[in-house]
Amino acid sequence: MSDNTTYEIRAIAPEVAKRLRVQDDAGNPPRLVVDDEEGNSPLRCCLGRSLPGETIVLVSYAPLRRWAEETGAEPGPYDEQGPVFLHAEECDGWTGPGFPSGMWGDHRLLRAYSARGNILGGRLMVGGGQESCEETLAELYADPEVAAVHVRAVEFGCFLAETRRA
Repeated sequence: MSDNTTYEIRAIAPEVAKRLRVQDDAGNPPRLVVDDEEGNSPLRCCLGRSLPGETIVLVSYAPLRRWAEETGAEPGPYDEQGPVFLHAEECDGWTGPGFPSGMWGDHRLLRAYSARGNILGGRLMVGGGQESCEETLAELYADPEVAAVHVRAVEFGCFLAETRRA
């Protein structure tokens, strides 16, 4: 298992989530969703899971665009956007160590990016869990060209979390 010294895990920043709750990256207002009786939707603002019957918002989010604004990267055609869930109201965000259990899953795609914003490759994870996620991230960050890795759900292709070289 990784000691988590080569990368940091990032949720959508609170100030970005606040803006997305007004207008998303596609220029639309957020869509209010009442989660079903099971809950468990992945929340990108805190990297947790929704509660049964909780009101959350669905917004379009462009993760590489936000990263490029902070780092000067130029993702160009890789600047994609897609749906993510957030708490309807501000939350405490993600502050924990290690890979958040709310992002574990049976199938994950970890996509690596260079400092310029180009895709360097990725790994398909089957049979998730903390150890598997952390080992796969450590393998990807062993390449010195990797500046960031996005974690995505395979079933829907949704962005789940961002990691960046520490």
